[in-house]
Amino acid sequence: MKSHIRKSSSVSLRALLLSGLGILGGTPALAGGELAAEAGDSPVSAILVTASRADTLDIGGAVHRLDSEELARFDQSDPNRVFRAVPGVFLQEEEGFGLRPNIGIRGSGTDRNGRITVMEDGVLIAPAPYAAPAAYYFPRLTRIRGIEVAKGPAAIKYGPLTIGGAINLQSAPIPDGPNPVSGEAQLLAGNHGGLRAHGIVGGWAPVGGFEVGAMIEGLHESSDGFKRIDSGGSTGFEISDMVAKLALRAPDAGQHVELKYQRYDERSDETYLGLTLADFRADPFRRYNGSAADRMDVLHETFQLSHGWELAPGLTLTTIAYHHRTGRAWYKLNDVRNSADTGWVGLTDILENPAAYATQMTELVGGDGFTGRAGSLRVRNNKRDYEASGIQTQLAASFETGGLSHQLEISARYHEDSEDRFQNDDRYTMVDGRPVLASAGAPGSQDNRLGEGKAWAFFLRDTIEAGDLTLVPGLRYETIRLIQTRWSTADPARQTVTARTRSTVDVLIPGLSATWRVAPAVRIIGGVHKGFAPPGPGSTAGIESSWNYEAGVRLGENGWRADIIGFFNDYENLVGTCTASSGGGCEIGEQFDGGEVDVKGIEASAAIRLKDERRGLSFPVTLAYTYTDARFQSGFASGYGPWGTVQKGDRLPYMPEHQLALTAGIEAERARLSIGLNWVSEARAEAGQGAIPATGLVDERLLVDLAAGFDITPGLEAFVTVQNLFDERYAASFSPAGARPGAPRLALAGLRARF
Repeated sequence: MKSHIRKSSSVSLRALLLSGLGILGGTPALAGGELAAEAGDSPVSAILVTASRADTLDIGGAVHRLDSEELARFDQSDPNRVFRAVPGVFLQEEEGFGLRPNIGIRGSGTDRNGRITVMEDGVLIAPAPYAAPAAYYFPRLTRIRGIEVAKGPAAIKYGPLTIGGAINLQSAPIPDGPNPVSGEAQLLAGNHGGLRAHGIVGGWAPVGGFEVGAMIEGLHESSDGFKRIDSGGSTGFEISDMVAKLALRAPDAGQHVELKYQRYDERSDETYLGLTLADFRADPFRRYNGSAADRMDVLHETFQLSHGWELAPGLTLTTIAYHHRTGRAWYKLNDVRNSADTGWVGLTDILENPAAYATQMTELVGGDGFTGRAGSLRVRNNKRDYEASGIQTQLAASFETGGLSHQLEISARYHEDSEDRFQNDDRYTMVDGRPVLASAGAPGSQDNRLGEGKAWAFFLRDTIEAGDLTLVPGLRYETIRLIQTRWSTADPARQTVTARTRSTVDVLIPGLSATWRVAPAVRIIGGVHKGFAPPGPGSTAGIESSWNYEAGVRLGENGWRADIIGFFNDYENLVGTCTASSGGGCEIGEQFDGGEVDVKGIEASAAIRLKDERRGLSFPVTLAYTYTDARFQSGFASGYGPWGTVQKGDRLPYMPEHQLALTAGIEAERARLSIGLNWVSEARAEAGQGAIPATGLVDERLLVDLAAGFDITPGLEAFVTVQNLFDERYAASFSPAGARPGAPRLALAGLRARF
């Protein structure tokens, strides 16, 4: 029988107590992240890359920011819709709602964000960024107020993944307005049973010589789903997300302490089973009966304690301690018994060649009156528990030496995380269009292993200004210990270790960027840095590394900006990691060397707000364009599904040549209307060159989104948003197994209020 995630309430008390002592004592201990958003006086704001979009004009490296105004314009929760506005970002759609996004930056690979650094409030947020960076949890963007994407030399500040770049998501700060208590709320409903309820309330109050702040935020999102199982059943999801913050600040002492707790619960009836190409063309939103038992359960909790201290003018110390845990059990169809009853046939093989696997295909489809072979459907309980803890500190100092001004940053971080796989297989029989349990596997009988990662990371960067020239040298050092422990699948109590592998990685990651202001609104930029991604525990593949270069021109002042940046990522070795989401066909977690790869391209972006003062109108316009050419530089045969047999010059999978996002709006005193266009050229689902076979052709598409709002009264707005306005149908992916559609037209309408 299926076992769901472990809902433990235990916390690593040792880690939290040590972290708390380090924070309260103000001792510089350990380290890390930053990136910006509207954090106000929060200690998190002291460790951000930049505080506003205007500041990104002079920051070292390509940094792109989406602020709260932009995010609220379409109010989208799907990362695939939001991140397309950032040049250089690649998105592989999967289930249509963005529950498990696949994001890459500058050719880093998209599978489960496994080659980029993802943070929330400056803290690594992937369930196990060292032991298992492929993330099955991603924060819901409905509650995010700012997003920053760092590429080029700016990316080395975060780690451990500096190949493509870093993403930081900024949660809502404690409201700090003129009223003691303020907040906002929204209630939206739409087609396919879509529902969103979101509210936040909080404020600050003086207590003695201090100020105490508190906030609570709640989010509910759900949908009945837009796919249809042949014999009926749910294909939707339900998510609840809660954040609570408690803070104390002493303005006279220049100190601020903040405690944050966040809990995320998800149930989604999602599957890895797609469709044959013929069935997809007939009905892209169909689901075979074989996937009727599939379901994902996720529980994620974050504990975070932050302390900011202005030691002196121009000298600040910021420390964050954190602990988060994630439990997930994805109970889903894995494969079908072969005709000789000696083994199993993968879903991808069946869907790519249904005629050769007619028996297996019939059992996937099922139907009234049909009874399949006993136990021929194998459903895997992919049960994994993750834990991560750490503490990070940054010391920032501003000073001058001679005619030079400096902004020096020194940071350190200690982090440890783990991924615990304790999985089993159940066997089902197809009976009258429904999978019926035939036999249950014992817990841990399919996979019984623990991966662990422990790392110290140190970072040093100096922003040096000499007149119109800004130089930003930076250096990152990481020392990483990785351990994989295995037990027999017949040993659920884990009494005897069958294998244990240990490895250590030490890496020095330099970077340098330069900005030359040749005119008040014209800057020439350039930079170089080392890209790095650590291996997984137990991996026999080499380290993924590259040298990354960028150069371009950045134009702009306060009212407008435009960038054109060329980039070249020269991979010494590209690594592919086998995951179920990449199609399987190999041992999950196994890594493969891809050798030398060249990724080059051009990113262009622009933003302007035109105004008609006489009519009281404004017209915001933004543009993001990316051209990319990503190719293998050698030939080889690989057991990694998305690569297969590679020839020199083959293009990387899921890397379209062209991506364009254009948004335009009109805003009056009481009404707003925005239109967004997104064009993506075709791409291939597997490495290759020349004409793309139909069984691996990710369709070109032009999608149009619409959003409109009208102020009924001050503080109360009627709002409507429509994704894929013209209901474009397209093949978005062929991973993990079979053709998968992009989302159809999805609309939400309701009320948004501020008080």
